[in-house]
Amino acid sequence: MKLLTMILLALGLAMDAFAVSVSNGLCYRKLTAPKMLMIPLFFGVFQGVMPLLGCFAGGALSAAVMKWDHWIAFGLLAFIGGRMIFDTLREKSRPAECRSAEFTLRTLLMQSVATSIDALAVGVSFAMVRVNAPLASAVIAAVTFLCSLVGVLAGKRFGDAISGKAEIAGGVLLIGIGLEMLLEHLI
Repeated sequence: MKLLTMILLALGLAMDAFAVSVSNGLCYRKLTAPKMLMIPLFFGVFQGVMPLLGCFAGGALSAAVMKWDHWIAFGLLAFIGGRMIFDTLREKSRPAECRSAEFTLRTLLMQSVATSIDALAVGVSFAMVRVNAPLASAVIAAVTFLCSLVGVLAGKRFGDAISGKAEIAGGVLLIGIGLEMLLEHLI
């Protein structure tokens, strides 16, 4: 996988974390600077570790499915991207609510896991198409950190105007990367 493709994949995966970071910046008005920095740090670490876990789990499966690996990778990325788009469009039909509760470490951990589940599935596809998983995971972690940092700051400043668009763009990116992986193998 080329570095540009890794960066685009990382951007696609980071859009969930970006959107949640925007929401955190918007909803938790009393975020201190250390808590604002914890958000991108946690999201980046979780997004970076999950593909490695998925890759190790997928490594055991890759020999059995090598003939179909490019289709499986495409299917996983298309499903994840499609789900991101669908969930975002479905959420737009509901009114946005901000919680008045205090931002806690428990909240951050739950958000970190929730926004990185798709990275676990992407890691499974890494094993099947033999990607340099440590490098890809480092790129994903760094891009997610930067996107989340921008997101929490933007949430403080701009709020709801940008969060839904980011998730739709991320879904489209993931589908596009899956399609590129499939076409690269077929051509």
